[in-house]
Amino acid sequence: MTAPKKKSNFFSNIIFNIILPAVILSRFSTPDTLGPVWAVVVALAFPLLFGLWELKQSGKVNFFSVLGIISVLLTGGISLFELDPAYIAIKEAMVPAIIGVIVLVSQYTPYPLIRKLLINPELLDIEKLTQSLEQQNNTAVFDEKMRLAGFIVASAFFLSATLNYFLAKSIVVSMPGTTAYAEELGRMTWLSYPVIVAPTMILLVGAIIFTFKQIGKLTKQPIDEFILQ
Repeated sequence: MTAPKKKSNFFSNIIFNIILPAVILSRFSTPDTLGPVWAVVVALAFPLLFGLWELKQSGKVNFFSVLGIISVLLTGGISLFELDPAYIAIKEAMVPAIIGVIVLVSQYTPYPLIRKLLINPELLDIEKLTQSLEQQNNTAVFDEKMRLAGFIVASAFFLSATLNYFLAKSIVVSMPGTTAYAEELGRMTWLSYPVIVAPTMILLVGAIIFTFKQIGKLTKQPIDEFILQ
C-alpha cells in the first residue's frame, strides 16, 4: 500500500509564512544584525522553501502553491532590485485578484474551480453524492447553488485583494534596501492575518457551510453520509 502524502497543517503555515518572516524583518534588519537586504532574503526564504516542500510532499503541481511561490519571488525581486515600494501594494493585490478572476471565469466553463475548492474528493464521496442528487432530480439545482457559492468565494478573494492593497500602501512607504523598509514589510506581515485573512476566511467558511447545507437539503441525507472515513 502506498503511504499517503504528508500535508502541512494550519500552524505550520502560520509559523513559516507569517511568524518567522515577520520576526526576522522586524528584529533582525538593523545594520548590526542581518542588515535590511539579508533580513529580506532570509525572511522570504522561509515561505519560499515551505512552498517548495509542500509541492514536493503533495506529489503534484498545485496552482495555488505555485502562485504563492511566485508571490514570494516577486517580493524578493522588488526588494533586491530596490524598485518603488508602490509595486509591493500592486503585487499584494494582484495574487488574490488573479485567483478571484480565475474562480469567477471558471464559473462559465464546464470545469468550475469552485467544485475542486469546496467539494474535495479527499473529504467527500463524490460518486455517492452525484448518485444521491440524481435520485432526487436535484443535480441542476445543486449546480445553481454551487454557482452561487462560487460567487461568494470569488468575492472573498476580491475582498482580500482590496484589503491587501490598502494595507501595503499605507504601511510600506520606505525604499527597499533600508531598515525601515524591512521593518515595514514585517509589520505588514504581522497585520495581514487579522486585517486580511480573518474577514476573508469568514466568507470562505460561509461558502463551505452554505455548500454543506445544500448537500443535505438536496440529497435529503445528512452530510455525514458523504464524508469519507
